[in-house]
Amino acid sequence: MRLFDSHCHIDDKAYANDILEVIDRACQEGVRGMMIVGVDVQTSLKAIELAPNNITRNHTNQAAQGHPIIITSVGIHPHDAKNCSIKTLETLKTLAKTHTCVKAWGETGLDFNRMFSPQQDQEACFSSQLNLAQELDLPLIFHERDSKGRFYEMLKSEGPPARKGVVHCFSGTRQEMFNYLDLGYHIGITGILTLQKRGEYLREIAPLIPEDRLLIETDAPYLTPAPQKNKFRRNEPAFVKSVLVKLAQIKEVDPETLSQTIFENTLKFYNLPL
Repeated sequence: MRLFDSHCHIDDKAYANDILEVIDRACQEGVRGMMIVGVDVQTSLKAIELAPNNITRNHTNQAAQGHPIIITSVGIHPHDAKNCSIKTLETLKTLAKTHTCVKAWGETGLDFNRMFSPQQDQEACFSSQLNLAQELDLPLIFHERDSKGRFYEMLKSEGPPARKGVVHCFSGTRQEMFNYLDLGYHIGITGILTLQKRGEYLREIAPLIPEDRLLIETDAPYLTPAPQKNKFRRNEPAFVKSVLVKLAQIKEVDPETLSQTIFENTLKFYNLPL
């Protein structure tokens, strides 16, 4: 089984003391790639530091022999949109152009749930990042929460129809899912799928996603899937296997075959060689 955690935040301080062990455990569970997602300048820089050319690996265990592909993204999360200055965007653009490990732009989008940044700032920041991703020809990693259709409106009205993007941690409605699919986007499935109550509706609609549009992710250190949720508070890339197994179960397909399909989807999405 080959797995790719298409969205994680192992730059987080929660991994400060055992990042190499976290990567090793992922290897042992069949994770052959992971995308470390930036949400501001600081996290984007940290993600780049963790890319293969920079991370220190002086361990000699078996997992090190098959060290996974580690790629990164740069972007500004909607929570931080109030700090989205021209200088900040130029810094991120320079990082994207300078470091070959940067394979996507994001996490960007709209979040009207807790409103850490005003709506006007979120929309302006999102629009600017859509333009930058287009200029750099990078796929986008989208964040959407409680935007009441505004996120879809902006995607539909701004930019080329051929834009490549993934709606990360999808937990919306059936109609929203089809709207994103109609725009040509991928859908990112997290450990929410495995949770008995919270994931019930997602389990109903996830089988409707075409297999060539599926990506799986952990969003680590958040959203720990079952059964690990009963034992660990911190999520990590190794646990993406639980997402894959549950997805195969509800789709009634062979998990190894599905894992290969999704692995190849992820390579294509991030423009990596097959």
